[in-house]
Amino acid sequence: MDVAPGTLVVFADLGCPWAHLAVHRLHTTRAALGLDGHVRFDVRAFPLELVNEMSTPKLILDAETPVVGALEPGAGWQMWQRPSYEYPVSTLLAMEAVEATKEQGLRASERLDRALRVALFGQSRNITMRHEILAVAEESGVDADALKGALVGGRARAAIERHLEVSLGGEVRGSPHVFAPGGLGAHNPGVERHWLGREGAGFPVVTRDEPGAVYESLLRRAAEGGDDD
Repeated sequence: MDVAPGTLVVFADLGCPWAHLAVHRLHTTRAALGLDGHVRFDVRAFPLELVNEMSTPKLILDAETPVVGALEPGAGWQMWQRPSYEYPVSTLLAMEAVEATKEQGLRASERLDRALRVALFGQSRNITMRHEILAVAEESGVDADALKGALVGGRARAAIERHLEVSLGGEVRGSPHVFAPGGLGAHNPGVERHWLGREGAGFPVVTRDEPGAVYESLLRRAAEGGDDD
């Protein structure tokens, strides 16, 4: 994976609880290390609904969310509070919005990405809907009018297809997978898990959660030679 200095490339689905965990830890660890001005996050789509050719079943997400949420309560979590028929069946447009916001810079894009994750997992907002995505964008300091223009024009759509091709190519193991310059990378950083029982009927079990060293090493590697944009 070709990663520029000062950057971490993050392949992730917006509807993945494990990715919400990883993104939160990337942001908080970057701040704790004093690297906010030196490392940027280039979040790229790992579109599970295209990889699997189906929406991720809500039963699986309902089993995962309390387990993942207990690892980092401060990331913003709650069980879905609206009627089940309002649950977002797709996060594709939201991931397209994150990609389109890169026209405003990686800082704006990473800010929208994190805000959309909090909107879904912490605020029970339907980020399938364009108006909700644009509302989150405005709340997070992104130019929502410019973003709407990019979405209407489909300027980021082809990039999502390129990310899908990479996601299926074998180098990216799943959502989330973080890559640093020089070949360093980690899938679901610091976490080992397995399912007890059948997915959708059982629940995930975390057998190891040691985030400190892996996040610090990824961020420090990215910071080598990195400058703010």
